[in-house]
Amino acid sequence: MSETALLVAQIESLGENLGAARKMIASRFIGQEKVVDLSLTALLCGGHGLLVGLPGLGKTLLVDTLSTVMGLNAARIQFTPDLMPADILGSEVLETAADGTRSFRFLQGPIFCQLLMADEINRASPRTQSALLQAMQEHEVTIAGVHRPLGPPFHVLATQNPIEQEGTYPLPEAQLDRFLVQIDVDYPTRAVEREILLATTGARAVQVMPVFTADQLIAAQMLVRRMPVGEKVVEAILDLVRACRPGEAEGGAVAGSLNWGPGPRAAQALMLAVRARALLDGRLAPSISDVAALARPVLSHRMQLSFAARARGETLGGLIDRMAQVTLGQQAAA
Repeated sequence: MSETALLVAQIESLGENLGAARKMIASRFIGQEKVVDLSLTALLCGGHGLLVGLPGLGKTLLVDTLSTVMGLNAARIQFTPDLMPADILGSEVLETAADGTRSFRFLQGPIFCQLLMADEINRASPRTQSALLQAMQEHEVTIAGVHRPLGPPFHVLATQNPIEQEGTYPLPEAQLDRFLVQIDVDYPTRAVEREILLATTGARAVQVMPVFTADQLIAAQMLVRRMPVGEKVVEAILDLVRACRPGEAEGGAVAGSLNWGPGPRAAQALMLAVRARALLDGRLAPSISDVAALARPVLSHRMQLSFAARARGETLGGLIDRMAQVTLGQQAAA
């Protein structure tokens, strides 16, 4: 079997397994296919996801279900203003042995897991939020001068309440940029909410089973990086990202609407995410439509509207959609 044929067979096999995983997740987390797909996209790309939505929409249930179905060891941290970095990372304690000798022993914090749920991450102080920065980017933490690796795999799915801002600390831009995608969790439709009521208020809870293991997820992440990407898709990603930067020549259309735009990490995230989306849809390569579909999740937390744009009633989502329509339409016509 040729290398190309082997790659095609591996992609098709992985696609079937992902289909089974999506079906398993949907049996418990009902009616939020887009949210599930974006969460799986983050995992397949080896990245992190920021879940934004009101309380009670199932964000915690989603992370718990993902950990079971994807075979990951999970931990949960409820962020509060008095949470300290040591509560996340761990600390060294002094122990006295039976012979009277003393030594330090490191007690691991909850960050030493494969899937970390950071619940209401914006409620913690900037000092505590910064404890996650090195872990999210380098997959390791430094404690008392010792580098301690995390994973692989290691993923953070953080939740954030978009309405209640009292007593919160907005995430700094450097940390927001570490999230591969922002996943907006909206209210369910009436039909879906009816299905949720019937499924969750009975005598028996829906049980899910593992479909993947941690090793299989790592293999899937490597396979995603081997998927081919056409030149038109690469150019579409570059066109879109650069058109959303007010300081670039291509960003003249947004010069008065944005304080800053996405950096190179956004283009890297799009490059990986379009492959994962194609894989979830059972395709062997991504298309320009994948770039358009992922523009908002990948770019929205990496940009900021100017005061003048907000005064005009512009929204970040609308601006991204407009730039995607212009730049990707030109690519599709080329």
